[in-house]
Amino acid sequence: MVEDLRLDSLEGVGPVTTRKLSDAGIHNVMDLIVRGPVEIAEITGMEKDTADKIVNKARQHLVEGGLIAKDFVSASEIYKHRQSIGKITTGTNCLDTLFDGGIETQALTEVYGEFGCGKTQFAHTMSVMVQKSKEEGGLEGSVLYIDTENTFRPERIVSIAQAHEMDPEKVLDNIIVARAYNSAHQVLILEEAGPIIEEHNVKLIVADSAVGLFRSEYLGRGTLSTRQQKLNHFVHLLSRIAETYNCAAIATNQVMASPDVFFGDPTRPIGGNVVAHTSTYRIYFKKSGKKRIARMVDSPHHPEEEVIFALGEAGVIDPEDAEKKTKKTTKKATTKKTKEEATVETPEVEATVETPEVEATVETPEVEATVETPEDAPAKSAKEKSVESTSAESDDSEPIEE
Repeated sequence: MVEDLRLDSLEGVGPVTTRKLSDAGIHNVMDLIVRGPVEIAEITGMEKDTADKIVNKARQHLVEGGLIAKDFVSASEIYKHRQSIGKITTGTNCLDTLFDGGIETQALTEVYGEFGCGKTQFAHTMSVMVQKSKEEGGLEGSVLYIDTENTFRPERIVSIAQAHEMDPEKVLDNIIVARAYNSAHQVLILEEAGPIIEEHNVKLIVADSAVGLFRSEYLGRGTLSTRQQKLNHFVHLLSRIAETYNCAAIATNQVMASPDVFFGDPTRPIGGNVVAHTSTYRIYFKKSGKKRIARMVDSPHHPEEEVIFALGEAGVIDPEDAEKKTKKTTKKATTKKTKEEATVETPEVEATVETPEVEATVETPEVEATVETPEDAPAKSAKEKSVESTSAESDDSEPIEE
């Protein structure tokens, strides 16, 4: 199969043309289909008619090999082909029902939402789930993870793999991480991804995030058209790679707040109609307390519905599993508290018994004091009366002596 995909296997493609194409980053026949005649003419310097002929020969070669569909196919054949398309389970019942079984291959799935809604956690979870066997809902393939925001964490991959009872070392070895530092580098990584996809049997391509670098580099309205053109090239390239190489593609997207929305949700994804039209499936993640809500915004055949999921040690999980874990933790905490209270209550009872005895001994003199005070008061008043009477007698006796 690899020999049939060589550039020199095409008719009319000699060593000079092969060298031109390989120097431009086109290494096999599939890359010709992915890049297209216009781009090939620009990067190689050949005429557009020549590039059109080479791309058409490459397409016919892949059709004869059964790697891509024919030009004219009946709907029943397409339906049969759709039944054999691979799907990657999300590991949750709620998201699998939303995606009708899981993330599809040969399609681009866009996930957008605000910060902390679970986009990167979803990407990490799918990077582990794609490595499972086909009986368990995976594709037994590796992952190409394009990290543009420096958010990839191998520690998270290890925890998710351990939660699903998988070998963390093997899972990490099957994830190829490409750190993109600018938008041009991000596009170059995707253009050079063809040989890596074939060599490592890549079944999932993750771009986290697909729009972040374009958004940070092209600022202002004056650069909007240039940004949209290059972003359109990247998203279309990602979609064509997923369709040509029969792998799934996930692109996370940032959001902005629309100031002209007075009622409803003002959250809008970045990229405009360019990204919206290219994405096969578009999912909106939003926060709802400790839980998350996923809504199918755009799909060729899925209904528009919402499901509730949560985040845990196993990545994205069902909300029922999160509630069970919280109940277990609360039960453990309550049992610990009851044990501690039982050990502490015994000295508290002794202290409470001692306190009324002290109070009783203290109260008795207080009662005697209160009783004695009224007895002293009339005694003192009688003495004062006797003193006054004696003083009055002395006063009366003074004029008699005179």
